[in-house]
Amino acid sequence: MVNPSSSVPRLVVAAPSSGSGKTTVATGLMAAFAARGLAVSPHKVGPDYIDPGYHALATGRVGRNLDAYLCGPELVAPLFLHGARGCDLAIVEGVMGLYDGAAGEGELASTAQVAKVLRAPVVLVVDASSQSRSVAALVHGFASWDPGVRIGGVILNKVGSDRHEALLREALDASGVPVLGVLRRAPQVDTPSRHLGLVPVAERRSAAVEAVAAMAAQVEAGCDLEALAGLARSAGPLPDEEWEPPVVSGGTRPVVAVAGGAAFTFSYAEHTELLTAAGAEVVTFDPLRDEALPEGTAGLVIGGGFPEVYAGELSANEALRGAVGELARSGAPVAAECAGLLYLCRELDGQPMCGVLDASARMSERLTLGYRDAVAVGDSVLAPAGTRMRGHEFHRTVVEPGAGAAPAWGVRAPERRVEGFVQRAVHASYLHTHWASEPGVARRFVERCRTS
Repeated sequence: MVNPSSSVPRLVVAAPSSGSGKTTVATGLMAAFAARGLAVSPHKVGPDYIDPGYHALATGRVGRNLDAYLCGPELVAPLFLHGARGCDLAIVEGVMGLYDGAAGEGELASTAQVAKVLRAPVVLVVDASSQSRSVAALVHGFASWDPGVRIGGVILNKVGSDRHEALLREALDASGVPVLGVLRRAPQVDTPSRHLGLVPVAERRSAAVEAVAAMAAQVEAGCDLEALAGLARSAGPLPDEEWEPPVVSGGTRPVVAVAGGAAFTFSYAEHTELLTAAGAEVVTFDPLRDEALPEGTAGLVIGGGFPEVYAGELSANEALRGAVGELARSGAPVAAECAGLLYLCRELDGQPMCGVLDASARMSERLTLGYRDAVAVGDSVLAPAGTRMRGHEFHRTVVEPGAGAAPAWGVRAPERRVEGFVQRAVHASYLHTHWASEPGVARRFVERCRTS
């Protein structure tokens, strides 16, 4: 029996470089098509946690990431099909420039690679603000660079006038790549940024709703949605099987508390699905508001986010900090990534935190960013010693010391080092990992919750 989602119409929205307008166009397209009554499946290439929040607002469906580095190219299509199940259309927002991927790894983790794996046509968003005839050379170069990438159309962004548009269209006539949209120069849609990119939806929901509506209106006015839908339908079926989280039957259903709210917004949807399939009852709580962990909590997962922005409020919630510390000291499993690591420290920028780890965290001027190859140094609640996983670091903070007596990971690049902490049943690290690449992580964690 053919999986219906294998033939879902799909587009990849890419650009020659960052800052060209991909997010505005991709999110606007998602919202515009959703407003027409279509079930739109939103996806983002790479490890970005913030854009999927805007995608979710635009479509009413959870935003999902497609990362060929973290999960391997072989999981990209299955994870896509899992997310696109039951949808009429899927839109994939690219990352950086179309052909930019993991440093020193060729096409790995690039938007181009994902487009090829998904057999999806690409719509190239071009910032035309400082060019006219040269746009044809740029588009020709991108369209001919890799024969495996099919650029099915161009959306011209930041076009200044009717005359400017006419010059751009005339130049592109000979390129063979149709113009599917023209967006005029306009005041930037209200999507404020700070030290790690856009401010997440959870921190500005009403303003974010207005921003997404503005993106949709801009795209609706300037793009040929019928032509874009037709291009999406030209994508053929995928031969891959849909990804499913492996189900563990029987046994008790331990409560796994997952941190959420404005301070902890970075998570992959598949993590919750994996925990649930492994037999957990997943309950979300907000460390900014809730003074106690969910009733019956047997394990705790604290993902990424911005605790540095909310250090005062997190510190002021002494009751919850005490509950987290007590849970960790009891031997219950705790998995913390990046923001979670900071929350478990003794202090963050001088503000008391949970004190689970004998370490201090502070803001830094230096951005730490990049993919990492990691190996588990010893046994932990997430993985046995020697388990290899790929991760991603993205922060402007420093934890001192950077590793405990029992480190979480040995990291190979950019320099060989150990990092993170394993103590009792706590695993805390700066590395963001995608558990779909190693489903045993969720199974191991939930089983430990049952027996702790």
